[in-house]
Amino acid sequence: MAENTQLDATGRDPLVFYLFDVDGTLTEVRKTISREMMEFMQEIRKKVYCGIVSGSDLENVNQQLRGQAVEKFDYVFTENGLTYHRNGKLTLKTNICNYLGEEKLQEVLDFCLKYLSELKLPIKRGQFIELRSGLINVCPMGRNCTNDEREIFINYDKEHHVRENFIAELSQKFNDAGLVYSRGGQISFDIYPRGWNKRYCLDHIDADGFEDIHFFGDRCEPGGTDYDIYKDPRVTGHKITGPDDLKKKIQEIILKES
Repeated sequence: MAENTQLDATGRDPLVFYLFDVDGTLTEVRKTISREMMEFMQEIRKKVYCGIVSGSDLENVNQQLRGQAVEKFDYVFTENGLTYHRNGKLTLKTNICNYLGEEKLQEVLDFCLKYLSELKLPIKRGQFIELRSGLINVCPMGRNCTNDEREIFINYDKEHHVRENFIAELSQKFNDAGLVYSRGGQISFDIYPRGWNKRYCLDHIDADGFEDIHFFGDRCEPGGTDYDIYKDPRVTGHKITGPDDLKKKIQEIILKES
């Protein structure tokens, strides 16, 4: 806790904020949060204000958080914070379609569809492109796949750099569009306007006066979806390898600051 800070009416330090990535941090990759982990987070929430940030939309986040994201966290930033719930209420919703305009949006989508149609992979399924409020998610193999099929693509991508090459082509084609590309999770990548990464949510957190912000995420390497917020000078970043590692790290921080 921050030194010489009085607790507020909720019994928490009003200056400290813990912000969590979801997939691979609060949960195992593409898994549902364990009941034990959810209970642990509620105990932490009694001590500090807690929020989550994810590139996924609220529906997908709720699938991993047992349908309780908005109820169990003080701040919920989905789609990198372009959709924002605070204390259970929707506060903000921004749309990439309005930002890009229909003509540019279709150019990007058409390019992706053409590239995907010519891409040869060991396996392809369905749901290759997902248009969310704040970003375009592209999955070369398709999201409608089994865990075993995911592993086939993950290993193939490591050797053949499928997503990296796709992103390079997009970057060259749309170099003046103000777009950023980052590998999201293990089988897809995100396209969004510059500045619309997970750092976007920090402006909302800053506005509420938090001074000691800790971010916990697993994709903190350059090009990863957590990298920009992990390196932001406004936060103390913690690279996490999974839920068990997260619990250990939080306990270390609380012990150090107590």
